[in-house]
Amino acid sequence: MQNKKGMHMITFLLVIIGGLNWLLVGLFKWDIGELFGGQDAMLSRLIYILVGLSALYLVGMHKGDCKMCAGMGTKDKQ
Repeated sequence: MQNKKGMHMITFLLVIIGGLNWLLVGLFKWDIGELFGGQDAMLSRLIYILVGLSALYLVGMHKGDCKMCAGMGTKDKQ
């Protein structure tokens, strides 16, 4: 269970970094990847790949992890 929580936290953090990067690109036309040598640098490409894989992981695992979404699709009987 601890491993799953750790993976969730890492992927969540990477997706947040990706979202903030898009915000910076949209507002200032500045990409965080420029800090690591630009889009052609291997480190930047690795970061972009990890952010993308994190997003895919969270898409697949979100409903099971999210307390708000876990009950969606079931009808509450009152």
